[in-house]
Amino acid sequence: MTPRPREFLRLAGAARRLPLAREGSTAVEFALIALPFIVLILAIIQVGIVFLAQHELETAVEKASRDLLTGQAQAASPNQAQFVNSVCANLPALFTCSRIMVDLRTATAFSAADTSAPTLTYDANGNVNNAWQFNLGGSGSIMVLRVMYQFPVLPAMMGFNLVNLSNGSRLLMASAVFQTEPY
Repeated sequence: MTPRPREFLRLAGAARRLPLAREGSTAVEFALIALPFIVLILAIIQVGIVFLAQHELETAVEKASRDLLTGQAQAASPNQAQFVNSVCANLPALFTCSRIMVDLRTATAFSAADTSAPTLTYDANGNVNNAWQFNLGGSGSIMVLRVMYQFPVLPAMMGFNLVNLSNGSRLLMASAVFQTEPY
């Protein structure tokens, strides 16, 4: 069935007006930029949360190291779980206490203090199975306190990736090196 001439002229006129039509162009333009815009907003929020969590972890380590520096922690002689709980008491709701890892050791000199991020190893269930030291030291000891946390982050999207662990999390770490006061 061939189009009648009048219908053909109407279709041809509509085809000529199509490039000039503006109805709906805003919706089409928004559809083109919506996904990158939403990803950008999510990335900004994620970076802000990670920076906040890192700052809070560093503040908690500073408070915990102060107790070690003055000998208050050594006088109470906590075990590792009690010390982790005292660190956790200084952290906001962004953290789960059971996921905090504390490595406390002495060093022979400040130049021998290891503050590097450890390589985490995992068991078959995906739990960290590193053996962390917990040595409260004594008066005048050079102490190295490292507190680590596997912080959950959004998966990589459009080239933006905060993940630095194989389990899809980001390792946050705060450390302090100090010499305890004579007590």
